[in-house]
This record gives sequence, C-alpha cells and structure tokens, in this order.
Amino acid sequence: MQAEIRGQVAHHAGEAAERQIAQYYERLGYEVLSRRWRGAGGEIDLIVRNAETVVFVEVKKARNFAIAAERISPRQIRRISDSAEEFLAGEPCGLLTDMRFDAALLDEFGAFKILENAFGCD
Repeated sequence: MQAEIRGQVAHHAGEAAERQIAQYYERLGYEVLSRRWRGAGGEIDLIVRNAETVVFVEVKKARNFAIAAERISPRQIRRISDSAEEFLAGEPCGLLTDMRFDAALLDEFGAFKILENAFGCD
C-alpha cells in the first residue's frame, strides 16, 4: 500500500514538473507538440518547437540538480534518441530537421535549470 501511494505521488509530481517546464517553453515562444510522446524506443517527456528547431526535453525532478542530472542514464539517452528519430520521420524534413535534446532539471523546491543540447556536443 505504501509503495502504491509513493508511486502515485511520484507520478503526480512528475506530471506537475512537466507542466511547469512546458509553460516555461511556451513563454519563450515554443509550441508544445506533445507531452509524454511514446515511440517504439520509449517515452519522450516533452516535445516543443519554435520557428527553427524541434526540441526533445527530458524532465527530471530530484532533491537537487546534481541528483536529477545523474538520473539520466546512457541507456535512457539511447532510448530517447531512438524515439526522437522515430518522431522526426513524420516531420517534413525528416532527419534533416533542426533539433536538439534539452534536460530540464528540477529540485525539491520547484526551481529548475534547463541544459540546452544536453546530449550533444557544444
């Protein structure tokens, strides 16, 4: 019973974090294309677009930013990348679409930090 309640609390906290981050991107002028988009490779928390770029956002909430960042595993990055490739197949420019992967890290107080191009090279 306790595990079920903890799971429900974590689920709702995750949804609230994703809403908060979606609203942040909307304030920046992005359109939210999808929340919790599921492809064959796995789920992408948030997909947004501005005039030039499709952004795949992984949202992680933890006690602090460092712990949130540590929760993004190499295996998860591969799954998100595979799902993004599947999503982009439906875009007019396909895999040539300008895109990036962001990580949205939230701490226990609701403060957040966006790491643009978190899976790529600068």
